[in-house]
Amino acid sequence: MRIRAITGFFFIIVMLGSLLLDHDVFGAFYLLLSSYCLWEFYGLIKKAGFKPNLTTGLLNGAFIYIVFALITYPGENDYHKLLFLLPVTLSTIFIQELFTKHTAPFTNIAYTYLGLIFTIIPFTFFHALAYVGGTFNFHYPMAFLLMLWANDTGAYLVGSKLGKTKLFERHSPKKTREGLIGGILITALAARGISQYFADVALAHWIWIGLLISCFGTTGDLIESMFKRSIDVKDSGGILPGHGGLLDRFDGLLIAAPIVYTYLYFIVNS
Repeated sequence: MRIRAITGFFFIIVMLGSLLLDHDVFGAFYLLLSSYCLWEFYGLIKKAGFKPNLTTGLLNGAFIYIVFALITYPGENDYHKLLFLLPVTLSTIFIQELFTKHTAPFTNIAYTYLGLIFTIIPFTFFHALAYVGGTFNFHYPMAFLLMLWANDTGAYLVGSKLGKTKLFERHSPKKTREGLIGGILITALAARGISQYFADVALAHWIWIGLLISCFGTTGDLIESMFKRSIDVKDSGGILPGHGGLLDRFDGLLIAAPIVYTYLYFIVNS
């Protein structure tokens, strides 16, 4: 438990530090983070006996993230033209399989694409949160992370003390409905606190964002648990002592980030 707490503390410091430095550090840090999550995903798939196109998938993942990061940067630019290269780079996943002798080539192709959708795309939306208003603003991604952690903490504390009714027992036996409600309430309190310092949107919007993070963050956690159970593994990796892999730490972001970005986009730009 002590190792878990120490690891979590330093990891939070590093993540928040990446937000507070500048937009280049922020973009580069989450490029590395998303790439490592994709690498973990492919590693789990390989343990299950399949053979995703590791190198091609990682290169495409980095390219997708970089292209959308450049597009979100403020000011007039022509980076959106790079989107026309994506069909070319993504087609290499199919083409590469022509030169292999795998018995299930389309299974490998499907898992390669699934990795990009499951890990890289959510991180592109999370990165875009900082630019949802047109200029770099660390308030939105920082608030997202704070509420995501508040939800995890609230769900754990309430669930461990009061949890009785299972939420999705076949996928995550420890999660309870009481824990879900506790996570929502703690996240709402965090949203109220955030609104005192970040006045970018009204309190009501912060609370709605917190509700979205609680609901869809929990959904992402359950989906990752379903994925790990389907291939019979406990943790996605061991890079974080006491916590498992990076994919385990960011499962709540995978579904919530695109949803929250969409909500904020229409609120901020209305």
